[in-house]
Amino acid sequence: MIDRGRDILIVGGGPAGMMAGLLFARAGLNVAVLEKHGDFLRDFRGDTVHPSTLELFHQLGMLKDLLKLPHSRLDQASIHIAGLQMKALDFRHLPVAAPYIAMMPQWDLLNFIASKGKQYPGFDLRMESEAVGLLYDGAERVCGVETADGLRLNAKLVIAADGRRSVLRGKAELPLQNIGAPMDVFWFRIDKPEDCGGDVFATIQAGRFMVMIDRQDYYQCAYVFNKGQADEVKAAGLEAFRAGLRSLVPGLAEAFDQIASWDQVKTLEVALDRLQRWHRPGLLVIGDAAHAMSPIGGVGINIAIQDAVTTANVLAGPMARGTHPDPLLAQVHARRIKSVRRMQMLQKLAQDRVIAPLLRRSRPIEKPFFALKLLDRLPLLRRIPGRVIGMGFGREDIQSPEIPFKPD
Repeated sequence: MIDRGRDILIVGGGPAGMMAGLLFARAGLNVAVLEKHGDFLRDFRGDTVHPSTLELFHQLGMLKDLLKLPHSRLDQASIHIAGLQMKALDFRHLPVAAPYIAMMPQWDLLNFIASKGKQYPGFDLRMESEAVGLLYDGAERVCGVETADGLRLNAKLVIAADGRRSVLRGKAELPLQNIGAPMDVFWFRIDKPEDCGGDVFATIQAGRFMVMIDRQDYYQCAYVFNKGQADEVKAAGLEAFRAGLRSLVPGLAEAFDQIASWDQVKTLEVALDRLQRWHRPGLLVIGDAAHAMSPIGGVGINIAIQDAVTTANVLAGPMARGTHPDPLLAQVHARRIKSVRRMQMLQKLAQDRVIAPLLRRSRPIEKPFFALKLLDRLPLLRRIPGRVIGMGFGREDIQSPEIPFKPD
């Protein structure tokens, strides 16, 4: 079979890849999105859809449909420390259509974007299609990908959105800067007792730290520990792990008995890195493949989607008019890199100045930190971290064109 190519070939069906696919198809381009799995059902992916991302769906006229999906809303967050609950951030005053975080399974978000993309004639989502290599037109220019089943697919532009362990990033030999992270995370869930409720909250003790996200009928939990110690924690035994959780959150002591096997606990190896260059002729890298974010603030999905929006803003209109993409690729990096650096700088600051010292600490925490006291006492101050986490830096609106065709 002869592959006659397409305008855009996107590798990776995560938030960056799916949003880019939707926006390019919306602009009238022929785009194929390759996703190596047969569905989007993978647990413990980021589920926080921030106000900045909800606003993008509002601009696309899709927000009402998105919010019909099952979700919970977070408009404030608190931290439990030294026996006290301290209010820490507030999204309610953000100048957007939906001033809150929508907590929804990532697979629902991705299926939603896919359903909207398929309403455009140029959108082609190919599940169980794994890209394993790049094709070159001559020595330098990327002109397509090779899949695990031997297909050779051509495109005017390849966009690598294949995650923090990006295969294509490695094949392209783009320079990667490792910023580092002092911790890893155990992800697990527990069914929520009937008498419990609340928002996202962090629970802090000397040497231990956990974030719990209220997901209506269950809590999604992120237990933070020193990097590389997953095997050590597991070697101490499951009962020791459960006992530590009970002492960390006594009010949910019985609920932690639901953890009956280490199979219920997934390890996230935290990475913080970024490419020093996101492109080479015929190839652009975006999302986690271009910059792995720490889980601090849950901003990863939203920064990845911002990459997709910028990519479409820069490329969709010109490519629809027949312009060659290569001279424009550097603009995507130039418009996104400052925002990425600033957020990663804040995450590294939090890692180095807050999380790492907490994990090393052996003395009990007898009183809240001064900054938390200020946030708890002064509601206006809580809007500052709410804006940074909720909206990020350098946010772009949808500027890519839409073809006259209107979806049903």
